[in-house]
Amino acid sequence: MSFRRAPVRMQKPAKGSRLMYSSSDDVAVMKQLEAAHAPDGQEIDVKPILRVVEDIFVHADPTLGPVASPGTPVHGEALEDQALQASMRDALESLAFVIDRVATEIACKCSGSEDAHGSAMAILNMLAHFSWDAKLVIVLAAFGMNYGEFWLIAQNYSSNQLAKAVAILKQLPEILELSNAQKPRFDAVRSVIKTMLDVGKCVIKFKELPSQYITSDVEALSTALSHIPIAVYWTARSVVACASQITGLVGLGHGHLAATTEAWELSSLGHKLSNMCSHLEAQLGTCYKHIDEKKFMESYQSLIRLFETTQIDNMKVLKALIYAKDDLQPLVDGATKKRVLSDSLSLISILTILFAVSAHLDVLRRKMVLLLISGLDILQEEIAILEQIYNEARIDPTRHDIQYEVVWLPILDPAVPWTDGKQKQFESLQATMPWYSVYHPSIIDPAAIKFVKEEWNFGEKTILVVLDPQVKVMSPNALHMMWIWGSAAFPFTIAREEALWKEESWRLELLVDGIDPTIVQWMSEDKYICLYGGEDTDWIRKFTSVLHAVGNAAGIPLEMVYVGKSNPKERVRKNITAITAANMSHCWQDLTLVWYFWVRIESMWHSKNQLHKTVDNDPIMQEIMTLLSYDGSDDGWAILSRGSGGDLVRAKGSTFVTCLTEFSSWEKQVKETGFLPALKQHLMELHSPHHCNRLVLPGAAANAPERVVCSECGRAMEKFIMYQCCDE
Repeated sequence: MSFRRAPVRMQKPAKGSRLMYSSSDDVAVMKQLEAAHAPDGQEIDVKPILRVVEDIFVHADPTLGPVASPGTPVHGEALEDQALQASMRDALESLAFVIDRVATEIACKCSGSEDAHGSAMAILNMLAHFSWDAKLVIVLAAFGMNYGEFWLIAQNYSSNQLAKAVAILKQLPEILELSNAQKPRFDAVRSVIKTMLDVGKCVIKFKELPSQYITSDVEALSTALSHIPIAVYWTARSVVACASQITGLVGLGHGHLAATTEAWELSSLGHKLSNMCSHLEAQLGTCYKHIDEKKFMESYQSLIRLFETTQIDNMKVLKALIYAKDDLQPLVDGATKKRVLSDSLSLISILTILFAVSAHLDVLRRKMVLLLISGLDILQEEIAILEQIYNEARIDPTRHDIQYEVVWLPILDPAVPWTDGKQKQFESLQATMPWYSVYHPSIIDPAAIKFVKEEWNFGEKTILVVLDPQVKVMSPNALHMMWIWGSAAFPFTIAREEALWKEESWRLELLVDGIDPTIVQWMSEDKYICLYGGEDTDWIRKFTSVLHAVGNAAGIPLEMVYVGKSNPKERVRKNITAITAANMSHCWQDLTLVWYFWVRIESMWHSKNQLHKTVDNDPIMQEIMTLLSYDGSDDGWAILSRGSGGDLVRAKGSTFVTCLTEFSSWEKQVKETGFLPALKQHLMELHSPHHCNRLVLPGAAANAPERVVCSECGRAMEKFIMYQCCDE
């Protein structure tokens, strides 16, 4: 229905008067709104109607293009959408007559002399039986009909004879010729329309909130629900004001001056409505956060229940862990560097449907799955050694009866922004891995990240969780047994780990297995072999010199190996250079071997700790912790053994040097009991009950035992927190 010219034009309020209601006025209005609100309980989906209304506003005034939000159909696409048409038909069956009545009422109110408040209340009283979201959309739809009719004639009068005839009667050509003069009026109307649409969308979003995740007793939702009625009222007030402005244009001649007064009034209305919209959007954001937290905990608890429930196969759990949706291929094959598809899908299926996640993960079905879990700081050395073990285990003909796959699960903090640098780092790591990897870290659900951190104790250190074909956790971290025994640890279960430890003793071969074939050769030749470490260059020179001298004096075949320090840095590299130049002893030129030696020692501690072993009930654990305490000190240390035998003699650097310099006092004992027993006896004589041992346990604090006893005296050690950054 067309607008009519309003006979009375509003004047700018005198100084001190108020166009807008104050907060106390809103309270009074709220009472009137509540008295006139009697919903019949009928639920109507008005969202499709709001989309059509928005389409009207966008196309009615070309300058209103920015009103359309991202994703909103343009150029009539909304009207062509079949699903929208179907839902719109359902809504219009109930609302078409009401919308037409309200449109007529708006036209009448804008043509009379009623005050804006009375007009808005009269319109809302017509809609007493509707919900607040329906009231708001009906009012906007009614205004949209009139507004669209006005612009339909204005846009077509020059090309359509019927439109031209109607436009002449309305004097629209003259109005449009004065478009520059009317610009403040159009700009003000355009701004208010945008705000009204924003309010409408926001109110509908509140209506769409899932009741299973949020209820009205949540403060943010309760606050919003209490403010929505007044927002609907001010939207109706704004509709009346905008309609009055457009109606006021009809019949205006060349003598009309620019309507700055009306523009000011609309600007004030728009400002108030915009503030209300901002408040509602803030509450909506809080509601979304509450819902996300509820969904997050629901997903997390669901994941826990999945692992507690016996599964037929591993698909359901892997889907929850790796990727729960059905819209992309979640795995990349490390061998081909291609996304994984299902062999069972035909070409037609590939072209016509999005692949189901179960199809993507079929390569893992009924297999043991080793989840390699890390951040982007996983070391290249770890990948290289793991790849060697991975390849050895896969080609071993005795292990073909057990099928397994490795999948890299990069776990990152979702709150930390993703950058191009991180993307390149991720792609670089992914390219080095021969096994499967997740397509991108972002596809891993936050609930899965929480599960991995809390249930599997993932912190900063890489872990390797072993799942059997029914997703029972066979090892919470098999990485340690891999570092210790390599492919011999296959199939990398806790049971296998316990069996391997039962066969072990504290011997040199355990410390250096798989690191240096030269040492293995020395052991086969029954030589005396000394491992020594630390960063004190002066001590290294003195120790190697005196040990060589004692070895020559005792007439024993002696070899020495410098093993540096854990996390070897520049000081270890300089020591290796100096040792090599002076031919002090054998040493590893590649720092990766030094790193690997200490990783294996740390892995022994982790493995024993994972099996709940302590220095009180496990002699190997006592030796491991002694060696770690040596590494944690600033002094040197040494271990001496013969061949592949199990007798290892160890001591701190200063004690060892003192013992060697006093060789003449125990030289006779060497001839009677042998070199190692005599050395051990004299070291015991030099041992002092006074000591200060420092133990730096590897890994995150979450995995550290509450009580640690000194490997030397058995007393409980004090616990400190240490942070260290050292690149020397």
